[in-house]
Order: sequence, then C-alpha cells, then structure tokens
Amino acid sequence: MADDNNNAESRSAPEGPVGGQDERTVPTTADVFGGRRQESSEQAAGRVARIMATRPKLGNIQESLALILVLAGLVIFFAIKAEFFWSRDNIVNILQTMAPVGIIAMPATLLLVAGQVDLSVGSGAGIVGMMAAIAQTATASTITTYGMGLGVTEAILIAIGTMFVVGGMNSFFVTGLGLNSIITTLGTLAVWRGLTKVLGTGQTVRMNEFGALGSSRPVANIPLAVFIFAGVVILFVCLLRYTVYGRALYAIGASPEAARLAGIRVRRYITYGFILSGLMIGLAGLIRLSQVGSQSINTGLGWELQVLTAVILGGASLSGGSGTVLGTVLALLVIGVLRNGLIQLNVQTFWIEVAQGALLLGAVTVDRIRIRLASADT
Repeated sequence: MADDNNNAESRSAPEGPVGGQDERTVPTTADVFGGRRQESSEQAAGRVARIMATRPKLGNIQESLALILVLAGLVIFFAIKAEFFWSRDNIVNILQTMAPVGIIAMPATLLLVAGQVDLSVGSGAGIVGMMAAIAQTATASTITTYGMGLGVTEAILIAIGTMFVVGGMNSFFVTGLGLNSIITTLGTLAVWRGLTKVLGTGQTVRMNEFGALGSSRPVANIPLAVFIFAGVVILFVCLLRYTVYGRALYAIGASPEAARLAGIRVRRYITYGFILSGLMIGLAGLIRLSQVGSQSINTGLGWELQVLTAVILGGASLSGGSGTVLGTVLALLVIGVLRNGLIQLNVQTFWIEVAQGALLLGAVTVDRIRIRLASADT
C-alpha cells in the first residue's frame, strides 16, 4: 500500500522542460525592488505554464515605438546642431564604441528577465583585459610586477579562463550560497577592480599584435567589433525567443517558486546565465583592449551603469519576468547617439554623465509606473 502511495506521488509530481526539481530557488531582484504580482500558487503555476507554452515576443511594440521616436529625435537634433554628426565615419564610430557595452548588455538582459542583475560587468571586463595584457608583457621590471612574456594565443587562453572565473564566482555566490545578486556583484565589482589595479600596479599595460579583434575592417570598411556585436545580438534573440531555456528564464522571473514546482531547474538555468555573462564580459574586455592597444586600470569603469540603463530603458523590469533583446538594442542606440552627439557639441564630460544618470532614473521611474499599472489591472 505504501509503495502504491509513493508511486502515486511520483506520478503526480510535475515535470518541467528539463525534468526534476531544484530543492530551493534563489533570491531575485523582486525581493529588493518588489513589484511581483500578488497571486495564489495556482495562479502563479498557471502563469508559468502559459509562459512555457508561448513564444516570447520579439519586442514590445509600444515601448519600441517610443524608443524609435526618441532615437529619431536625437538624430535629427544632433544632425542639425553638429556638423559632422550625420557622416558615415561618425555613425560607424558610434557603433564601434557601442559594441563592447552592447555585447555585455545581451546577457544582462537575459539575467534581468530571470530576476538577476550583474553589477560587476565593467570591472569584470577590466580584469579579463588586464590578465591578457600582463600575460603577454615580458618587461615586468618596468611595466608590471606580474609580466609573463607569453604569446598572444596563450594570453587569450588565460583571458578565456578568467572569463569563466568571473561568471563562475558570481554564480557560486548567487545559486550556490543563495546570496542576492545585487550584493554579490557589488562585492565582485570591488574585487575585480581592486585586482586589476594590483596586477597593473596602477599603470597602463600595453599588448602588442592584438589589434585585429577590435580594429580590423573586413567588410565595407566596418570594424569587426560591429559584426561581432551583431552576431551576439542574433544569438541572444534566438536564445530568449526560440529555446526552452529562454522561456524558462521568463518563467523564473515571473515566479521562481512556481517555476521550481513546475520542474524548471532554477539554479542551474541562472548559473548558465551568469556563465554566459562572464563570457560576454570577457569578450567585450578583449575587444576594448584590442581597440586601444593597452589595458588601463580604469577600463570598463562606468559600464555597469550604461548596461543597466540600456536594459531597463529597453523594457526589462527590475522585478524580472520581462525584457527583450530588441528593446535593449534600441536603448543602446539612444545612449550611444546621445553620448556621441554631446561630445560632438563639445559638452563637458560630467554633463554627459548627468544625462546618463537622468536616463537611468527615468527608465526606473517608468518601470515602477508600469508595474503599478499592471498591479491595478489585476
């Protein structure tokens, strides 16, 4: 009789897209910022089931249209006010400058959809680039205490290993120890930035024979970095829209507990997200290193704000469960055009930072209003 009961329980246990269940979920951004719907367990389970059965939208039409209008307004304004803004070279320059931050913003979108955030992206890019630079540097006595004098290939392999460490450490604390991703990545932000300064001994470290990744122009005089960014965008569109993994991330962001009960491996999927983030952070760091030809201890400084602004402005919610790659790309273009246009008008750097901060505040405010309206409807 006991065996019959056990068999009945095993048959009634829900099976998710990967089979099996996690023993626990992980903390999410909604635990800090709120905004998650107040609903019964049955309602949450039903919502997760609908998410898993439906292909996510490519983008939100209303939000995308608003961003397109803002972008068009900025382009028209700067084209009138700045003599060289509407030139092919400047447009290519905007895309080239945007590429490293844009690459990082793709997994950042994925993570925020799942209710997670990575604030260590800038310092992570810095440590990856510094590891590559000091691996190749031979003149340790004059440039850095830790110079290794290796070849470019070996330096890149060391950088790739560092990418996995960056993503793996965040994942360990969030999914392994159950710490909130905001606190975790604030900590790793400080760790990676500090190590970058230690390894570089406060100086800029050159890396020779590594210009192709960031500066070569293989087609139509367009930098390779722009094509890499486009490829990463396509990859993450496919990942979020056309895979079970992508739908599971939306379900986790909507209700991690209901997703767990539906058989979705919450911790494993979030681990994958942080590893992907580490890889893209490293790729962006190597591209910037290749573009500049040297690694500064300040490389990547402020990237986390640009990335977070783009992802939220693009329609992702701080409470998780929403966001699209297309929205993030449009927001990146808005930020890139704004920064470039202000530079073209010789606006001082700190005013550009003010404008970017205002964008972030505006994006967060819109997110809060959107959540309150959605709560009122339910």
